Amino acid sequence: MKIKKAIIAVAGSGTRLLPATKSMPKEMLPIVDKPIIQLVVEELVEAGIEDIIFVTRWDKKPLEDHFDHSVALEADLVKNGKNELAQTIAALADMANFIYVRQKGPYGNGTPVLSAASIVDDEPFVFVWGDDLVKSKVSFTKQMMEDYEKNGKLMIGVQEVQREVVNRYGIVKLREGTNEIEDIIEKPSIEEAPSQLADFGRMILDQNFINILKETALGKGNELWITDAIKKYVEQGGIFLAKELKDGEWLTTGDPLNYLKATLAYAADREDLKTEIKNFAAGL
Repeated sequence: MKIKKAIIAVAGSGTRLLPATKSMPKEMLPIVDKPIIQLVVEELVEAGIEDIIFVTRWDKKPLEDHFDHSVALEADLVKNGKNELAQTIAALADMANFIYVRQKGPYGNGTPVLSAASIVDDEPFVFVWGDDLVKSKVSFTKQMMEDYEKNGKLMIGVQEVQREVVNRYGIVKLREGTNEIEDIIEKPSIEEAPSQLADFGRMILDQNFINILKETALGKGNELWITDAIKKYVEQGGIFLAKELKDGEWLTTGDPLNYLKATLAYAADREDLKTEIKNFAAGL
């Protein structure tokens, strides 16, 4: 079945970026002149996703407004002769069919899937974390979907990280000579980590996985973890693939340092900015 839907988890509080996120969703912080979440949506739309389901909470209204028409703003831009900018702003609302669902259930990165489960019933879908960016020439989601159309296997994006930071991520162990996940551990100690391949917020899941997630017990920190459900899926005989990111870069934005790194990486790609940015960075 062709994938047409994506769930984006955007119910986090962004505490590591306070006070900037006190009244602004972390996903709306700008990467140059686009909010983080717009870059995520653009990746999904490039892949052919038509329905985007945001799993939100009470303070995410600015995000919802961003993907809606702003009649007054658009009219004001036209009045001032900024027709191209007006068209750019108007196009945001038409990028996809946007659906908003409030998150309910236990804390954890598996809960958004259960909150939106009824909307993706009996069909495969993409699951994305709203503060993870994947910078690549071809949409990484599109690459994953093309693989799925060939092999029909569920998968998660992975990228090699330095050994000293493996305790921050879900770490996968692959079956020898394959990209099949044999084991996956959420935030292992450096000594326990089976590899340096960290998972990140790009996944292809389906109803079978949702059924397993519903039966998955709360894990580390009393949270519902996607990694625990993947482990259970594999233990029950399912094949779950790790799609390694090549010719691209996963950029998390959830803390000040990585947010700044992501901003600079995107700025350095802009023809109108890259020379000045590189000169500035060289002088630091």
